[in-house]
Amino acid sequence: MSVSAAQLEERTQDSSELLEGIMPSAITFAMMLRHRNMSAWLRTEFDGYQNADAAPAYRRGLPGHIVAKSPQYGWIPAPVNPQQTTDFGRLDLTEGIKDLEQFCLSSKKGNGKRIQLSKEITAVLQKQINLSAELAINVSREEYSKILKIVRGTLYLWAQALIAQGLTGEHNHYTAEQRALVAELDDPQTFWRKATAEADSLPMPEIKTAGFFDRMFGRAS
Repeated sequence: MSVSAAQLEERTQDSSELLEGIMPSAITFAMMLRHRNMSAWLRTEFDGYQNADAAPAYRRGLPGHIVAKSPQYGWIPAPVNPQQTTDFGRLDLTEGIKDLEQFCLSSKKGNGKRIQLSKEITAVLQKQINLSAELAINVSREEYSKILKIVRGTLYLWAQALIAQGLTGEHNHYTAEQRALVAELDDPQTFWRKATAEADSLPMPEIKTAGFFDRMFGRAS
């Protein structure tokens, strides 16, 4: 399989390319370069994290809106104060990239995903607000999209750094000299921290919004 840093850089900026399709090639590329840290991070992002403690900062403590289930009106905003929203209205997203991407592709801007609160947290919050209704957190599509942009931005910045070190052209194999040239770039945390800080300024495409037929048939517009 022939891959290159320039090809990866280009694919991350292409709105028609899903991360689900880019990441397997990126994993292969990282393995060819002996970038074990990068390939491990990519695999975990692709498959999902086993627990929240293992997830990176950009997946932790994401803000949401606490909602309650009303017998008459369905899910409505819960009667919580700002402090309760701060204490209970955040969660960690551990799902793999495919699941995050599919949610964004199957929903419109402004939509959110309702996630059940744990029994323990529900019991504490129900007591505080004197309400026995079922409680959940509604996390906006924007928060899911932000994770995807950070991961995509990480790949973009990594590819740029490889190119800057002179790793150009497509190869089926990289020599020991070529690998040594970019060995210090096997540091996903440095790149995802930079991608997190610069997410709004990086040339990453917005996640596509699904139309009616796309939602019906499971395809992005």
